[in-house]
Amino acid sequence: MSADNSIRLNKFLAMNGIASRRGADELVFNGRVTVNGSVADSPGIKVDPAKDAVLFDGKAVGTPPEDSVTVMLHKPTQVVTTVSDPEGRTTVMDLLPESFRKQRLFPVGRLDFFSEGLLLLTTDGELCHRLTHPSYHLPKVYAVTVRGLAPGEAIDTMKKGMTLKEGEKLAPVQVRVRPPRDGKQTLILTLHQGINRQIRRMFRDLDLTILRLKRVRQGPLELGSLPSGKWQKVSGAELESLRAAVGLS
Repeated sequence: MSADNSIRLNKFLAMNGIASRRGADELVFNGRVTVNGSVADSPGIKVDPAKDAVLFDGKAVGTPPEDSVTVMLHKPTQVVTTVSDPEGRTTVMDLLPESFRKQRLFPVGRLDFFSEGLLLLTTDGELCHRLTHPSYHLPKVYAVTVRGLAPGEAIDTMKKGMTLKEGEKLAPVQVRVRPPRDGKQTLILTLHQGINRQIRRMFRDLDLTILRLKRVRQGPLELGSLPSGKWQKVSGAELESLRAAVGLS
């Protein structure tokens, strides 16, 4: 098994729509899950989706069914990227048809509460795993609007790579600068890492005030003109391109 590509068993089961993580724990403790022919004894054991045979009630987990669904959503601001929210806030699942919610789509990564733009959701557990794993991390492009002008020194720092005040070292970020307008300026950033809240923390350390943060591209997929709050299926050539980008045929 490759440690670099491993994932907790309960997360793997949840990503494939078998149950919630807590529910997956119960399935494992009840002896209903096997890994490589042996009954799993802990929901926390690591499995490699590309190599390990995981069965639930004797049926393979992780092979995308013919009716698997992948969706691109234009997430609005003030919507949480979770399946449910204990505070009763609107979630990304609330923006999808009931038929999709019943299929247990799983958000691929997340956008924070005040960020907007392209968010993928899928029932394909292996695709979700690869899209969120550092080994397959696809570049993501963001349009970030700031108050005033972004100083050249700040842009150079992002391009060279910087260290966040918490100590995390960041890879260089590609930056394109649009002309300022009405006291604001938009920067187009291409990121190749998956650091939590990376852009907001970078701009905090560079003393730049973000007015709008929007993801416009992930790997080969572009948000395009999809309206805020709306969704569309990713299928055909787009889906093939996305799967190929993370090494899936």
